[in-house]
Amino acid sequence: MKLYTTDYAPNPRRVRWVMAEKGITDIELVQVDIMKLEQRTHPVIAKAGSPHLPVLELDDGGVIAESVAIGRYLESLYPEPNLFGHDAREIADIEMWTRRLEQRLATPLMLGTRMKAAPLVILEDPNPAVGDYMFENAAAYCIGLDVHLADREFITAGRLTIADIACVCAFDFARIARFRPDKSLENVARWLGALRERAKALEI
Repeated sequence: MKLYTTDYAPNPRRVRWVMAEKGITDIELVQVDIMKLEQRTHPVIAKAGSPHLPVLELDDGGVIAESVAIGRYLESLYPEPNLFGHDAREIADIEMWTRRLEQRLATPLMLGTRMKAAPLVILEDPNPAVGDYMFENAAAYCIGLDVHLADREFITAGRLTIADIACVCAFDFARIARFRPDKSLENVARWLGALRERAKALEI
């Protein structure tokens, strides 16, 4: 299998993080230079029906797109450590938090960054006002997240899951546009700092 990825974007990093946690080393990483818009003309990426990364090319030539979908597929092949849930209740809870965090935090952070960050102008027509609005919404959600994390090391399930991974990747991407959670949110800072150290140790 081959993973078409880039170091510039948060969603491919989610998949690389999943691979690192599971010790997956038999998938070839193929770098795509999105700053040169290679994703818009690449024949394998075109098979996914959308010019976005990541894309996982299977051994039979088929493709899977979308980071969470790829993560689920990899979990079916490499079940441990579990990142998506062991039983029905846990699967639903992790899915709930992943969807909630994507809608209320990760997506606003990623879109806000694309609207505000000068290095990304080749990918998106900048609109700082829209970027500010997105960041304001993300900052507001961080307040509730801080309360949630008051007595938790991870978002849910008592361990690292795809919910944590998706969220941290978005926070890190938003640093390009100088977004930082408010310094008063000590629980968010603790959680984010610990997971950034974990990612650093995994070299992702």
